[in-house]
Amino acid sequence: MKKTFSDEDLIKNLSLYYLNRHLKKKPIEKYHRTIDQSPLHDREKYKKKTEILLLNSFMHHFPEIKFEDLTCESPDFIAKLNDKKIGIELTEVINHLEMKKIESSLNKIFRQAEILLEQEDTTKYRGVYFLEFHPNIRPDTLENQQEIILNIYKSIKRGKACGCVKSIRKSFHRRNVFITHEYNMNLFDELCSEKIVELIEKKNEKFPYYDTSVDECWLVIVSDMNSIASRYTFIQDKEHLQKVKSPFHKIFHVENLCGNITSIK
Repeated sequence: MKKTFSDEDLIKNLSLYYLNRHLKKKPIEKYHRTIDQSPLHDREKYKKKTEILLLNSFMHHFPEIKFEDLTCESPDFIAKLNDKKIGIELTEVINHLEMKKIESSLNKIFRQAEILLEQEDTTKYRGVYFLEFHPNIRPDTLENQQEIILNIYKSIKRGKACGCVKSIRKSFHRRNVFITHEYNMNLFDELCSEKIVELIEKKNEKFPYYDTSVDECWLVIVSDMNSIASRYTFIQDKEHLQKVKSPFHKIFHVENLCGNITSIK
């Protein structure tokens, strides 16, 4: 059976997060090795590794927490904290639904451009490239995708933006070529509290099916600030979150860039 994700893809995924100085590398590496040794399918391993990375900022707020089961399903993880067995259900809140599909297409395009550059000369082009695109980008057809790949390829070769690429910035990487989105924060990019409330209500419905052997079950809602579809500047009507009712013992919202955390329950 052909692997859905190669070992190299997983290394690249982890390498980008290494650029974040706040990353707790040692436990993350240990948890990833544990996931690798599990009988999970490659797709599930990739999913679990990504999820534990999203929890990195959360772990800074609870330095005593130790994950015991990384491969369970309901909840996503089981940990130990203060002699209590804690079930942790993780979910991501998407702030820009219309960008989710575009971002998914762009990530595939990035991978094709990476392959082109590495095949030509990995040593010459290795690094992490942060790209910003013009707003009219349309990666919805094969023809457009090929044009975007070519624009990215030319921009990196020339060291300056061209075509649909608006800006390009390079950071050091000692092994491979890695292409990602440039991080730009919109000062008025609000995350509606109603989106968080809706997520909580959906998870409330599944609560009776979670592992009953845990002492407490926590819900952790993450905004993946490395994703253009998940970014936000502030939570609108934040006070509405304090009115939420849920069977979860604790509910948190955390963003994984600066590590800001909001205790909802």
